[in-house]
Amino acid sequence: MKINRDMVTRAGLKLLNEDGLEQLTLRRLGVELNVQAATIYWHFKSKEELLDEMATTVLADGANNLTPRRSSSDWRVWASTFGEGLRKTLLAYRDGARMVGGTRLTNLEYVKTTERIGAQMVASGFSVRAAIVLMSTIYNYTLSFVTEEQAVFPTPGERSPRYSIEERNARLDPAIFPFHRQASSILFDRYDRRFREGLELILQGAKPETPRKTRQADEKK
Repeated sequence: MKINRDMVTRAGLKLLNEDGLEQLTLRRLGVELNVQAATIYWHFKSKEELLDEMATTVLADGANNLTPRRSSSDWRVWASTFGEGLRKTLLAYRDGARMVGGTRLTNLEYVKTTERIGAQMVASGFSVRAAIVLMSTIYNYTLSFVTEEQAVFPTPGERSPRYSIEERNARLDPAIFPFHRQASSILFDRYDRRFREGLELILQGAKPETPRKTRQADEKK
């Protein structure tokens, strides 16, 4: 069977969902596609190159999640949609956040979407630097959040036995660790709510700069 780069990438994403990041190898991809390993290496010289392409594909496929569905000029709507949409995109694949972290984009499809978001931030009064810092902060927060979330729930709805809240609390003497016992259900459950709360904390610290015309008028007073 003749295969192309996209077929290998999609097969890699399928294996990622089935077995996780550690079990994904180029040789296993060869078996999955019923081709010689040399055929896979012709398209990707290393697992690192494959992960770059897989991450790029995931982000490009999820680009529609990153911008508001309804027209809005509210920068908070754009910023929160970016974070919520990125989380949804990463959660679509097992180990999605770990797989994307540290990779390099192989095309500009995802960048086209973040360009739109950045332009909206600037139009709302942010400097280019402030918009970049805000967007990268949301990106890094989301990536690390989902990495931890997927450690607890490798498969949606199925908690890893390593993160049993009951077992954790059983190790914490309530007389010594009352705070951490209460933290267990907040840290290791109801991730939708905690993600939104953390994202809101980021947005509370962000604000557009004073519009240039207003600033110039103030300086003349």
